[in-house]
Amino acid sequence: MAAGLLAILLGVLGVHNFYLGFTSRGVVQLVVSLVGGILTCGMATLAVWIWAFIEGVLLLSGSRSRMFDGNGVSLID
Repeated sequence: MAAGLLAILLGVLGVHNFYLGFTSRGVVQLVVSLVGGILTCGMATLAVWIWAFIEGVLLLSGSRSRMFDGNGVSLID
């Protein structure tokens, strides 16, 4: 539940992926949203926001592909 809310609220910064232990994915989201957002006048940030929103919905819906954290530990509500 916490990861899903983080994805929807702060997902553009990759906070939910850092929280779940997916640091490389979090770094990609952070760099693309900040650096890419500057270079593309915000279009890259919008794309990362959509990506994070979809991840948040998947986390909140309990999708099978999102049931484990970065260490393979099962997510519990």
